[in-house]
Amino acid sequence: MADYNVIVIGAGVGGLGVASLLSKQGRKVLLLEQSERVGGCCSTFEKNGYYFDLGASIIEDAQVIDWCFQRLGTSLRSEVELISPDPIFSVMLKDGKKMKYPLSVEASAAEIGKISPEDVKGWYDFCKYMKEFNDAAVSGFFVKPANTFSDIFKMFAETPKMLKYMSLFNGSYQNALKKYFKSDTIRESLSFQAFYAGLPPELLPGLYAVIPYSEHEGIYYSKGGMIAIPAALQRLGEKMGLTVKLNTLVKRLIIKDRRAMGVVTADGTEITADLVVSDINAKKLYLELVGEENLSGMVRTGVKSYECSMSTPTIYLGVDYEPPLESHHTLATIPMEEMNNYWWDYYEAARYPAEQFGIISWTSHSDPGLAPKGHNVIILTLGPGPYKLDGTTWENEKAGLMDRIIKYYSQRYVPGLAEHVQVAEFSTPADFAKRLLSPEGAIYALRQDVPHSICFRPAAKSKSIKGLYLVGASTHPGGGIPVVISSAMNAADLIEKYEK
Repeated sequence: MADYNVIVIGAGVGGLGVASLLSKQGRKVLLLEQSERVGGCCSTFEKNGYYFDLGASIIEDAQVIDWCFQRLGTSLRSEVELISPDPIFSVMLKDGKKMKYPLSVEASAAEIGKISPEDVKGWYDFCKYMKEFNDAAVSGFFVKPANTFSDIFKMFAETPKMLKYMSLFNGSYQNALKKYFKSDTIRESLSFQAFYAGLPPELLPGLYAVIPYSEHEGIYYSKGGMIAIPAALQRLGEKMGLTVKLNTLVKRLIIKDRRAMGVVTADGTEITADLVVSDINAKKLYLELVGEENLSGMVRTGVKSYECSMSTPTIYLGVDYEPPLESHHTLATIPMEEMNNYWWDYYEAARYPAEQFGIISWTSHSDPGLAPKGHNVIILTLGPGPYKLDGTTWENEKAGLMDRIIKYYSQRYVPGLAEHVQVAEFSTPADFAKRLLSPEGAIYALRQDVPHSICFRPAAKSKSIKGLYLVGASTHPGGGIPVVISSAMNAADLIEKYEK
C-alpha cells in the first residue's frame, strides 16, 4: 500500500491549489517544497525589516482565483485581505511625458484624451471588444483542460463566442494595439504589458492584449505581501488533512512500467504514492526527475524542443524616504518598436544594459506594514535578461550593474532613490534559477507563443507516464497567478474523473 494517495512536487500556487483541492476530495496528500517558504514566484521574503515580493506584485482576474477558494468552501476575500490600487498604474514615457490609468475605464479615457483625443474612441472600442473576449476566455478557456485537439474543439464548441476572437490567436499583441490606437505615445503606454506574458509585442499572441483591459475589471494587492495567497491555500489545505513539508527537494520520480509510483528526495528517502502531481518546470520534470530513459525518443525530442520563458532581473530596495511616485505600479516605458528591438539587440544577443525600463512596484504604498515606519519598499522589475551573458557572467557583473541601474533610475525615474537606499538585493536570472530551481530562471516556465500554447504545452494529464499530472506555468493555460490556479482546478478535475 502506498504511503500517500498523491504526492505534489512544488508549493507554488498551482501546487498548493491542487493539493488543497485533492485533499478536499478526501485523498491523503503530501506536498513537498524545496525551499524554506511556499509560493514560488508568488512569495514574499524579509530582509532587515523590509518585506519584498519575490516576483508577482499584483493580482489580476481575481474571480478565477476566487473560484478555487469557493471549491474549498470559502472565498478569496474571506481568506485574504485585498487592497485595490487606483490608479492601476502610472506611466513614465521615454520622452518624459507622464500619464496614468485609473481603475475606471471612463477616467482612463479622460487621461488618454489629454494626450491623444483621437484615441478616446479607440480606447472605448478596445475595452468593449476585450471585455467580451475576457468574459468568454475566463469561463471557456482558462478552466478547461487542453490535453488534445479534441479538447480544443470541445472548448470552442462549449464556448462558441471564442470563435469571434480567432484573430487574437493568429495575430500579435502589437497588431491588436495598432488596430485601436493611432498615437505612438498611447501604444507605448500599453506595450510593456506584453512582457507580463513574457515576449515583446511583435512576438506575443494578440490574445494577451486583453491584459490592459482586464486590469479594469479589478486589480488587487494582498495585505502582508503576495505570499498571503499561497499561505491561505496552505492553511485551507492543512485543515483538510494536507501535509506540507518544506526544505524537501525531490531528486527523481519512482517509475515502474512507465507509471509514477512515488518520489525519491535529496536525502535518499523513498516516498510512495498512487499519483504524482508536478508544479515544477516541465523540462526539468521530464528530463531530470522522470529521466530520459523512461521517455520515448519522440517525447525526449519534444520536451527538449520547448524553449524556456524569459527571466526578469529584479532589484529589491528598502529606502528611508517616501519616493516621488503616485501608484502601486509605475511603468517606465520605451516605445513599442524599441521594446521589440531590445529583444533582439539585448535579450537574444545575451547582453544587458544599465539603462533599463520596467515596473517600479511601490508595494508599501498599498501596505505600509511592509516596511519600518517612515521607510518604504520599492521593487524594480527590469526588462528581460538572458540566462547567460555574452563574454561574462552575472556574478561578475552583478554588484556594479546594480549600482548603475539604481543610479539610472534615480536620475530618470525616481529622484533621490540612490541616496536613500538602506537595503538592496539584486536577483539575476542565475539567482532565480538557483532560488526557484527553474531552468534558466524562467518566470513562466515555457514561452507563451503559439507553438507553446494550449495543447502544444505539456499536457496536464501526462501522455507519457501514467499516474503523473502537471500543474503550474508549464501546462495550459500558462503563467500568471490566476491561470496557474486555473491549472490546479483543471488537474483536480482530471484526477477526479480518471483516478477513482
